[in-house]
Amino acid sequence: MQIEVFKSKIHRAKVTQAELHYVGSITLDEHLMEASGIIENEKVQIVNVNNGERFETYVIKGEKGSGTVCLNGPAARRVQVGDIIIVVSYGIMDYEEAKTFKPKIVFPDKNNRLA
Repeated sequence: MQIEVFKSKIHRAKVTQAELHYVGSITLDEHLMEASGIIENEKVQIVNVNNGERFETYVIKGEKGSGTVCLNGPAARRVQVGDIIIVVSYGIMDYEEAKTFKPKIVFPDKNNRLA
């Protein structure tokens, strides 16, 4: 049996931009992506701590070291610059493998940088 499990997350990143007139997605600093194991074009869930919004989109790679967390397209209406969000990814794996799988969790600082 295959099940969907929590794979990784970027916990409490600050939204740096919201660009309504864009095709769509979330642009993330490549450092955050690498540390969390999230890859470009991966489907992610966004949880907005400030307003409770939850929605799905896909990831675009942002400039490494920039601290960029930008919601694009319609998703830009679900956040304000400065909001704190959680970016969650999930994976599908074998039931037995899922029992021992350890997700990656990244805790960026107030500037979306890693310690």
